[in-house]
Amino acid sequence: MRKPELAAVIAEKADLTKEKANEVLNAILDSITGALDKDTVTLVGFGTFEKRHRGARTGKNPQTGEPVKIKASNTVAFKPGKGLKDTVNPTGKAAAPAKAAAKPAAKAAAKKK
Repeated sequence: MRKPELAAVIAEKADLTKEKANEVLNAILDSITGALDKDTVTLVGFGTFEKRHRGARTGKNPQTGEPVKIKASNTVAFKPGKGLKDTVNPTGKAAAPAKAAAKPAAKAAAKKK
């Protein structure tokens, strides 16, 4: 779903015009963006947006294989809340990390007669 589609859903659910719903959506996104400059943003039941710092590092150009210096930067991380997880996983349990498959037992060597 893209932003105009989301605004249309908001307009329908909140009994607003599409233009007004788009203004509301823009205000929400601007507020979250502005708040992330100073703090984390937690929407209980939905999730938490957090600004994270990525240090400078050396990467690799995939075409040439040459090392490339990557500058330090900030990024945004999102951690879904319990309500969102429960909605996505209707069984009520979040999916457990998959365990590595156990190796089958080695067969005993055949005896020679």
